[in-house]
Amino acid sequence: MKGDEKNFLFILLLFILPLFCCGQNDSAAEIKPYHVNRITVGVIIAGGSVADYLAINPLRDKPVITQTEFDNLNRDELNAFDRWALRQNPADRKMFQDISDYSQIPFYLLPPAIFAINKKMRKEWVDLTLMYWEGHTFTFFSYNYGFLGPRFQNRYRPVVYYDEIPVEDKNIGYNRSSFYSGHTASVTYTSFFMAKVYSDYHPELGAKKYLLYAAALVPSAAMGYMRVKALDHFPSDCMAGLLVGAVAGIAVPEFHKFHNKNISLGMFSSPAGTGFTMRWNFADKQKLNYNITERIPQCNALPILN
Repeated sequence: MKGDEKNFLFILLLFILPLFCCGQNDSAAEIKPYHVNRITVGVIIAGGSVADYLAINPLRDKPVITQTEFDNLNRDELNAFDRWALRQNPADRKMFQDISDYSQIPFYLLPPAIFAINKKMRKEWVDLTLMYWEGHTFTFFSYNYGFLGPRFQNRYRPVVYYDEIPVEDKNIGYNRSSFYSGHTASVTYTSFFMAKVYSDYHPELGAKKYLLYAAALVPSAAMGYMRVKALDHFPSDCMAGLLVGAVAGIAVPEFHKFHNKNISLGMFSSPAGTGFTMRWNFADKQKLNYNITERIPQCNALPILN
């Protein structure tokens, strides 16, 4: 992905930014939709960012595309849905690459700005921003190390099929990394995260919240369109990226609501090792026992197994 080092440094800066704002919610009586353990989330962001940075060069250093591979390219092997990517104007490639690369940065800044402006969110700006960048770290990590990402998938980018493009611009190893679109995944995560968080803070929206999710598809579709026009991805690559980003944008905030279900996460360190802990507090024992005996009425008559 072009400009990965710039994106990493930018993301690292935005990770550090919340640490300068350590104010707590001055109204303890207010119910918070989310619980954020700042130390745990900070460790996840820092560790994930380093891992993502280390993934950049290996992805770029894939084997170059040989002349034999060029000679064996067959456009007819592509499905009809993806062939649209091979009917673009190569002269527009650089323009759409630049737009898709640099339009991400102001869009990434939008959620923290909304958190600061919205009166229901501004008191939890630090927690929301940390949670937001935690999700971005997860999205980048999934792209860099996941099975569906370019570490394991070696699909040619559309640019490889264009005879108008010089060979030296096509045979680079990174042109084996078409599936899936990381740009689309990141933008979709941002838009769906905003829709999810805004909906959780404004339950009065009711069914209207689905309009927010519909609106969240607009920047995703726009980024996918630009990535196809840039000859960097096929439409199916962008659809896969959209799916990954949408799942992350909804799942990350929902995961942080687990404290309402008496589940808490943390870290532990001992001579035996370091890792994560999960605690499940059965607060309502009477209700729990009732549900168990209701669903398994013979539970007190189960035989003891030797």
